[in-house]
Amino acid sequence: QVQLVESGGGLVQAGGSLRLSCAASGRTFSAYPMGWFRQAPGKEREFVAAIMWSSSGTYYADSVQGRFTISRDNAKNTVYLQMNSLKPEDTAVYFCAAELRLLGTAQLMDVREYNYWGQGTQVTVSS
Repeated sequence: QVQLVESGGGLVQAGGSLRLSCAASGRTFSAYPMGWFRQAPGKEREFVAAIMWSSSGTYYADSVQGRFTISRDNAKNTVYLQMNSLKPEDTAVYFCAAELRLLGTAQLMDVREYNYWGQGTQVTVSS
């Protein structure tokens, strides 16, 4: 049984930083893409960042480019999201996602392409 467990969320002031972690169990995702999405109240879940298996391919939403960094430790079956220069508009529940197949660039950013999801972790940025 595949499980993704996020941690690291919390309350932070604008301009601060948080580091999210997502630990996968039940299967090894080292050969497959993983991603982060977020959902604010009343809004649809949106793409934040994704990383290919080799870590050489990383992709970001325009809204977080230059502020967020996605990385992975395949030995630990874990993906991270380092969030710097946080803004109030970054407030959302952040979800980790994984998929046991190779995805193209456009697919990496599509919430419908992922079959495995964590329970989410709340990130709140105060102004």
